[in-house]
Amino acid sequence: MARGGIPASPLPQRDGVDAMRLRMPQEGPWLTLRDHLVERIPALGPTEIDRMLAAGEFVDEQARPLGPDAPFVPRAAVWVHRETPREPRVPYDLPVRYRDDRIVVVDKPPFLATMPRGRHVRETVLTRLRVSLDLPRLAPAHRLDRLTSGVLMLTTEQRWRGAYQRLFATGAVSKEYAALAPLRSGFDSPQTVRLHLDKPHGALQAIVCEDRVPNSVTEIDLVGEVPSPDGPLGHYRLIPHTGRTHQLRVTMAWLGMPIVGDHLYPRIRHVPDADFSTPLQLYAVRLAFTDPVDGQPRDFRSQWSPHRPATPRTVWLNP
Repeated sequence: MARGGIPASPLPQRDGVDAMRLRMPQEGPWLTLRDHLVERIPALGPTEIDRMLAAGEFVDEQARPLGPDAPFVPRAAVWVHRETPREPRVPYDLPVRYRDDRIVVVDKPPFLATMPRGRHVRETVLTRLRVSLDLPRLAPAHRLDRLTSGVLMLTTEQRWRGAYQRLFATGAVSKEYAALAPLRSGFDSPQTVRLHLDKPHGALQAIVCEDRVPNSVTEIDLVGEVPSPDGPLGHYRLIPHTGRTHQLRVTMAWLGMPIVGDHLYPRIRHVPDADFSTPLQLYAVRLAFTDPVDGQPRDFRSQWSPHRPATPRTVWLNP
């Protein structure tokens, strides 16, 4: 039995991707599972659902195939492997920085999502590592934005997941980031910026609500300059004391210093998934905490920074 009383999937992972679980409603007008699926998943269409049922792709908790005439059973669970979208291969290595029985720490490159979501399913840190490290129960302890690079920690088994995830949920992890952004005349460094950030449901961008009580705190320090073809850029040290969505990106844009390569802030720029030409210059350079299992200090640092960014490769290599 999985966490929260949810039964474990009767289907094995496919290329590191879990099967999808569908819980039937408590009641409804459907006589057959097929009728419910046609209404529930209109994107597939009746013809494809008929094909999948005939092929035995939908199964019950005992992995028994559910055929075209299977009845609708209220509150029953059904599993199926979803069709994964076509994704361009992200041409970056995924180096493992540390590994033991409980955790795996990697340097996540830009353009690689932390875990499957939306149109990014196979090209994620989680699915790549589950396959390459043969760790099917691997799960992230926290997340980094798809465009952010740097230190990312995962847990090897479910029994360790809660302890490490609580570290991040309770703010017990010290985080440090580095970013490249424009230099701004009159910017006082270092400074602590307090803003109220909100991300409306379904919106791509978080917004600053200047008339509301701050719910985010970010320390910003200009530590140097980096030459670029269009003039020097600032190398900033960023320390978030809260974990709001896109906190660092929206804060820097609000200050008039948007991070180089940001496709969302201050304005949305639509970039094809296969365009890897302008990586976001934001790096999670350090994670430090007291291990919740053995009490030992942990301090992980990225090999990447604005002075040494991740380099794309023509062929991705397994770590």
